[in-house]
Amino acid sequence: METLKSHKVTKSQSYKVYKVFKVHKVRENSCFRSRGLGIAILLVIIASLGVTAQNYALQQDAFAKSQAYELRGNFTDAIAAMKTVYQEESYEINLRLGWLTYLAGQFTESSAFYQKAIKLKPYSIEAKFGFVNPASALGNWDQVISQYEEILTIDPQNSVANYRMGSIWYGRKDYAKAEKFLEKVVNLYPFDYDGLVLYAWTNLKLGKMREAQVLFNKVLMNRPKDASALEGLGLIK
Repeated sequence: METLKSHKVTKSQSYKVYKVFKVHKVRENSCFRSRGLGIAILLVIIASLGVTAQNYALQQDAFAKSQAYELRGNFTDAIAAMKTVYQEESYEINLRLGWLTYLAGQFTESSAFYQKAIKLKPYSIEAKFGFVNPASALGNWDQVISQYEEILTIDPQNSVANYRMGSIWYGRKDYAKAEKFLEKVVNLYPFDYDGLVLYAWTNLKLGKMREAQVLFNKVLMNRPKDASALEGLGLIK
């Protein structure tokens, strides 16, 4: 009897056992819930990767079709192909449509697409160069100059932007401003024809005859009997 009495489970002991069992059960349920949530997240990731891969395939197909149409000069169908996969947040699609609509003569639409591309990638030089095409076609020269200035802020040594800024100011007969940009071009590319001949004419307009003469003669080394260089030298004599 003494042995049986010593093994009798009391009410308090029974409660402790129940409590321990309950804690283990809660932990077990929590573990299952965590595993279930992890599996759900994994399934979402897998599904999103599948959608992304599908989107890329559709976009690549649209780009390929638009390029084929562009080669044939069919800009209308090239634009239509890109619009089938249009996404406003896609830099690449906006850039492509900016170019195609420019080729199609849709300059206002082209400007809008390029502006969206620039907004998505503010440091994109290619998008800024793209924008100046429709902007210049529309005669928005202040916008053109603004884009070139932004390019030169990002890349001060950009020879294309420097040359074009020099050309604009030369055309406006502001030869002092033109000289600043063209001098940089010639320093970067000392034997480039376009830079040399325009820089030579700029020096001539500024009355720097000796500098202009040297530059025109360099032009003639690059292009013997060049009409523009010979004309410039004729004005110096």
